[in-house]
Amino acid sequence: MAAVDTVELIEKAAGEAFMQLAKTVDRFERYENPHAQRVAAIADEIAHAFHLARHDRGSLYAAALLHDLGEVAMERDYIQSDRKLTPEERIDLARHPVIGEREASRVGADRAAQLLVRWHHEWWNGTGYPDALRREEIPLAARILRVADSYAALTDDRPFRPSLSEEAARRELTNRAGIEFDPGVVSVFLSLNVNYAIS
Repeated sequence: MAAVDTVELIEKAAGEAFMQLAKTVDRFERYENPHAQRVAAIADEIAHAFHLARHDRGSLYAAALLHDLGEVAMERDYIQSDRKLTPEERIDLARHPVIGEREASRVGADRAAQLLVRWHHEWWNGTGYPDALRREEIPLAARILRVADSYAALTDDRPFRPSLSEEAARRELTNRAGIEFDPGVVSVFLSLNVNYAIS
């Protein structure tokens, strides 16, 4: 068997395993729709628009599927709650990207994907977590993942709030561009003529 065929088989097997893990995370977080798969699809569309290399897009796709794996590993009841989190719970939950990085390593994600899992809650203005990275200190793929994850979450029902319309979610991204989100990534996302509505 040619080396490239072997690589493709390994990638396919890893992708299937990550997809199953994504479904487990979605069930744990009480998403009624395939959240992680939506995040991965949205992130990949944005990455394509930025002309990211195939390998980088693969790492981003894997990270999108695994981004909240740390929440499952933490096994906290409050994550499934239909109420707002307490300040103590928010501090505790802020550990999930670091735990997720470790879990992504354990399940065989490449190092780039592990770091994207770690940094998917970093904010453009430097007030995100866990490392308070700001602006271009945050890798482009992590900035893309932040936008994709936020949009998918905003447009899906959650135990603690109803979903926003596509228009309202886009407005929310626009309002938070330059604060939470890279304005350039938001601009590219908004320019894409793709329907990301839940079917």
